[in-house]
Amino acid sequence: MNRRETLKLLGVGAISGTALVGSSKAQVPVQKEQEDPVFNYDRAKEELAREKQLIAQGNFFTKEEMATITILADIIIPKDEVSGSASDAKVPDFIDFIVRDMPQHQVPMRGGLRWVDMQCLKRFGKPFRECTEKQQIELVDLIAFPNKAPKELSQGVSFFNRLRNLVASGFYTSEIGVEDLGYKGNTPNQWNGVPDEVLKQYNLSYTKKELKECIKFD
Repeated sequence: MNRRETLKLLGVGAISGTALVGSSKAQVPVQKEQEDPVFNYDRAKEELAREKQLIAQGNFFTKEEMATITILADIIIPKDEVSGSASDAKVPDFIDFIVRDMPQHQVPMRGGLRWVDMQCLKRFGKPFRECTEKQQIELVDLIAFPNKAPKELSQGVSFFNRLRNLVASGFYTSEIGVEDLGYKGNTPNQWNGVPDEVLKQYNLSYTKKELKECIKFD
C-alpha cells in the first residue's frame, strides 16, 4: 500500500495498522522553546498575532502523551522509500498546536490517549509507549477498522479516527507530505513571449518598443 492509496482510504477509515507499521518505536521529540512567528507575504497580521498567542500558552500535551502520539503517528504514516514518517514531518508538533488552536480536540485527545494506556495496562501491564511493537500493533488493529471493531472499543475507535485525521492533515500539508504526493502546483518559468512561428501564422508581431522593453531569457 503506497501513500496515495492510504490517503484515499483515510476518507472511509479503513486503514490497517499492520499495513502501515514501519517503525513504531519513534523517538520522543524534544520540546524546545518556540520562536515568534515570522512575517512573510503569506501571513496576515491577525494570523501572526493568533499564532504568537498560542505559542505563549506552551505545549498542551505532556512528554508522555507526546511520546504516545509520536508512536501512533508513525504507525499511521511510517517512513518508506519515498519519504519520511509523520514524525519526520513534525506532525506531533502540529497536533499539539492544533489542539491549542481548536480546544474542542483537547478532551477527546487527552481522553483517548488515556484510554489507549489503560487498555495496554490491562492487556500487557504497561502503558502504550512502553509496549513492544507487536503489542502496539495488536491494540491498533483492534481500533483501526471502524466496521470490524467490537462495540466495547467504540471509544478507542473514535479516538483513533480523530488522531488519524489529524495525522493525515499534518503530514499532507507539510513540505515532506506535499513532495510525497508529487504535487507541483503552479511553478514559475521563463517566457520569451509568443513564438515567432505562431505570430507569423496570425500575421502579428511585436513592436520595436515592446521588444526593447521586454526581458528576454537565453
